[in-house]
Amino acid sequence: MLKLYHGKTSVCSQKVRVTLAELGLDYESVLIDLQKGEQFDPAYKRLNPDAVVPTLIDDDLVVVESSLIAEYLDKTRNEGRLIPQDIALETRVRHWLLRCIDVHAAVSTLSFASVVRSKTLASKTPEQIEAGIARMSDPVRRSKRRDLFANGLSSIHVEQALQHLHRAFGDMSAHIGQGDWVSGPDIGLADLAMVSYIDRLERLGFTGLWDEPFPAVGAWLAKMQARPSYSTAIDEFIPESMAQAQRTEGSKHWPELGQQWDAIG
Repeated sequence: MLKLYHGKTSVCSQKVRVTLAELGLDYESVLIDLQKGEQFDPAYKRLNPDAVVPTLIDDDLVVVESSLIAEYLDKTRNEGRLIPQDIALETRVRHWLLRCIDVHAAVSTLSFASVVRSKTLASKTPEQIEAGIARMSDPVRRSKRRDLFANGLSSIHVEQALQHLHRAFGDMSAHIGQGDWVSGPDIGLADLAMVSYIDRLERLGFTGLWDEPFPAVGAWLAKMQARPSYSTAIDEFIPESMAQAQRTEGSKHWPELGQQWDAIG
């Protein structure tokens, strides 16, 4: 049986769980508590040296990187049907899988610059925060995390994130306008790969990123959230009290972020 190491609220874990649910696949679930730092356990790092989730085990094969895992599952368990046969649409879907890297970074930036930062600053000492950052192996990621905690929404990384999202939402809107889904006329890997990221922004109370300039994104998200896979893979892992607290806290940051978003547009 497939074994998945994943985090409850990790957007990349959600991406893989959505794919598993859409394909109707069973798996052995191994939850990693990211808040407790279980991703840094030496046994887990032997599977995933970057100390991130998710990680998929299929017999003796270890697969990391969420987009790659989703494509692997589609290819090995679904005959690749989530990637269109049309070469132009196939190229589009594969491009979106690559773009997930920038989209993920952007969503992570907005999360840490707003809600995560406020919660962390209120609950941890500077020494505890630095100790957590020091456990990150990548020096560039450490530097970025320090800057986000120091400067919040004023960080230069926030401007970069908004630029990436503005372009992504514009392209998503154009693609949705050509069919029912980002992937084309049928739902595909591009849709499954993107839903957790856009859902996270909604859960942060940042729907203003698409309400007026890109309403097709909001309509697409509603369709994705209505699918059984969304309930199984995302909603069931997030208690309503947690979701409401996140939206409430996030809404406090929207006025400042909204001004920056208007400047990007």
